[in-house]
Amino acid sequence: MSKTNSTKSSIRLKRDHQNSLLGDSSISSSSSSPIKKQKQQHHTNLMNKGTRNHYPNGSSSTFISSTSTKKLIIKNLKTSSLVPPSDYFDKIWPLLKQALEAILNGTTSPTNEEQLYRHIDHLCTTSTNDTNISSPNLLYDNLRKVLDEHIQTFVPILLNEINDSNDYLRILNSIWNDHIIRSSLIRQLFIVLDRTYVLHAAVPSIWELNQDLFRRYVMQNSIISNRCINGILKLIEQERRGETVDRSLIRNLIRMLIDLHLYRKDFEPSFLQSTEQLYHNEGRQLIQTLEISQYLTHVERRLREEQARLTNYIDQSTKVQLIHLVENNLITSHIKEMLSKGFDTLINENRYASVALMYELFLRIGQIGIIEIREAFGNYIKKHGRALVVDVDKDDKMVDELLEFKEKLDRFLHECFHNNEKSSNILKDSFEHFINQRSNKPAELIAKAVDARLRTGNKEASEEELEKILDKLLILFRFIHGKDVFEAFYKKDLAKRLLVGKSASVDAEKSMLLKLKQECGNVFTSKLEGMFKDMELSKDIMIAFDQFMHGRETPGNIGMSVSVLTMGFWPTYQPVSAILPVELCRLKDIFEKFYLSKHTGRKLQWQYSLDHCLLKGWLKEKAVKEFQVSLYQALVLLLFNQHLNLSYKDIIEHTKIQEGELQRTLQSLACGKIRLLNKKPLTKEINADDHFTLNTSFDHKLIRIKINQVQLKETPEENTSTTQRVVQDRHYQIDACVVRIMKTRKILAHAQLMSEVFAQLKFPISTSTVKIRIESLLEREYMKRATDKANVYEYIA
Repeated sequence: MSKTNSTKSSIRLKRDHQNSLLGDSSISSSSSSPIKKQKQQHHTNLMNKGTRNHYPNGSSSTFISSTSTKKLIIKNLKTSSLVPPSDYFDKIWPLLKQALEAILNGTTSPTNEEQLYRHIDHLCTTSTNDTNISSPNLLYDNLRKVLDEHIQTFVPILLNEINDSNDYLRILNSIWNDHIIRSSLIRQLFIVLDRTYVLHAAVPSIWELNQDLFRRYVMQNSIISNRCINGILKLIEQERRGETVDRSLIRNLIRMLIDLHLYRKDFEPSFLQSTEQLYHNEGRQLIQTLEISQYLTHVERRLREEQARLTNYIDQSTKVQLIHLVENNLITSHIKEMLSKGFDTLINENRYASVALMYELFLRIGQIGIIEIREAFGNYIKKHGRALVVDVDKDDKMVDELLEFKEKLDRFLHECFHNNEKSSNILKDSFEHFINQRSNKPAELIAKAVDARLRTGNKEASEEELEKILDKLLILFRFIHGKDVFEAFYKKDLAKRLLVGKSASVDAEKSMLLKLKQECGNVFTSKLEGMFKDMELSKDIMIAFDQFMHGRETPGNIGMSVSVLTMGFWPTYQPVSAILPVELCRLKDIFEKFYLSKHTGRKLQWQYSLDHCLLKGWLKEKAVKEFQVSLYQALVLLLFNQHLNLSYKDIIEHTKIQEGELQRTLQSLACGKIRLLNKKPLTKEINADDHFTLNTSFDHKLIRIKINQVQLKETPEENTSTTQRVVQDRHYQIDACVVRIMKTRKILAHAQLMSEVFAQLKFPISTSTVKIRIESLLEREYMKRATDKANVYEYIA
């Protein structure tokens, strides 16, 4: 079939492989080379008339085209058995070698590429006689010799003295890139050899052959290899120092080493060794010279840089080893130094970002880093928290500072430690450890802080703010061991708030009670709930008493409100005596008869220490004032209705108030901001030789004036008394616990008994205290020592 350049046909004819032996240019082959296919696309049109192709062996194929049916009929398509001439390879190889050298030298081949491809095709795929059976083998061997000779020409160039390592790398990169391009073109030309002979013979492919020769002659030359690797490492070192380098050059050369299978053997060990040496020296130097936050930032930057190198040119197979080297030399080796040098400072200065960065860096190196930073966090909490608790001079600020400290730690836990469960447990355990370093006092002060928030003096806070503050105080309450101490002080303060009417909100009181109930259970709050019930019942009693007094004459026209309290629910108050006005005594007797007539078998005991009064009077003409005072203050002021001048001893004789209470009462009336009495001499202390007169020049812009009720504030002696009562209650609980255990076990060794006592009791106790209580029970014959073993106890039924 004659060759045609028409492009309208959509059918390509399959060529008989024996239609040409010597490259006759007039014979067309439909099997064109890949190179030719990249440049142009051959199409063959079928003529409307029949066309016959004649082959050298006489076979033919006829193509008939019909405009009506469009059918294609192929006839006599048989495999040719034409044998090439015996000297065919010798005639063809010079053409192929000439074309091959043209490719390697970058010149134009004089022979048509299609013809070259066809010759190679004939040598590899046609049936051959015995004399030419080694044509593909000869072709492969000759090709290898040409490539071998050509690649060896690179070596002298690369062995020349080139002082600048960057120039040397650029020359090597240029040679490699040119080699890759030539190798690709040769592979395309000899593709049939790859698909036939190479596929079945145990020899490298043409591409692999090129790579192998380049590796053998060029990159396995020790001088070239060393200059290449050292040059790459020098560029990487420059980049690590902050200099600008040609990343594409590094990327291409490393890619070359990977393609030649030299990366892992030759480059990677040297690269990792230089990396470790750099970061080992850098870490040792900078940990001593940089401030801790600067060092952490430097480490983070180094990790980012190495990750960028992995992205840009270092192979991903090196990632684990590379990142490990950086982490090991900059983090793991300096954990102790980083923590001791500045961890406490970072927390003290509230540098959340730096602590978060330290945690993230330590997280990278696994459990060893996390355990260390958690331990440092716990030690910080114990150290700085203990300083807040044990300083007696700062007791008045302890709770507020503890709240601030806890809030600060919670923020570190959230922002830096990501609310990690183990870190949260460290915070709780450490906080609990230091807050109980000083027994009883934190519990007392937390109870006082709750009282301060629930009193009317805290009305400036909204209900939501008050709830938040109470929740924070409850968190502190959870950490203390002496919850019975808290209960004692809380109950005493609650009693004052309820009896004196000092609660900011009944809802807030009940809300706090509910919180305590949820936290500690019904037993803990049963007495507190009883106090609220007594107050409600007292309101009903006073309504009934007012109805009883309706229509009856009230002594002295005095109004009275009484709260009837159940002794078991309320704090224990010492009975006090005082001489009341006659009218008040008569009214008190009327109430006693009324109450006892409705509740037989009960006994009323009056407690004057919590009473308060509202007095009306004037110190100047027509200047009527109302004074909110305690009962003791009222008794003293009423004396001046009959006397102008009274001595300290006179006041004691007329009122019978205990000296301690009287001194505080007179101090509030004569030495406070609002002075209703004048005192001689003018000192701040109350002495036995002092004299008092009514301050007739007193004036105030308000009509109702509140006088500071000194007796509402607990004295140190009262606080100590409350604590002692708690300790005494603990002794009773220890006794009950020991008896309960012995009653169950009958016979028990001392060590086992001690262990079970500590397991059952929830408040903090010492070993010596338990031993003392056991000795007390032995003396009282609740149990005895075994006759044969002194350290074994027997229960006495």
